[in-house]
Amino acid sequence: MKDIVIPSQKVKREARIFMGCFIFAFLLNIAAIIIYKTPLYEAFTQIGYVIVIAVVLYLITALIRFLVFLIGKLFKKQKY
Repeated sequence: MKDIVIPSQKVKREARIFMGCFIFAFLLNIAAIIIYKTPLYEAFTQIGYVIVIAVVLYLITALIRFLVFLIGKLFKKQKY
């Protein structure tokens, strides 16, 4: 059986994308705390929801990136 090798650049890119999703979800949580005037400790007690939102955002971006990849493959000129 062959081993699958994932280059470190791709792993770092995916980690950066997920970190961006997490930071966006965390900032969204902070904005909700400010808008609804709730205690600041909720920024840390609601971290589970932030992680779930970050995963959903990551999956949405992965789906969009996959669709862009497929569209690029469809319209790419084929070499004969």
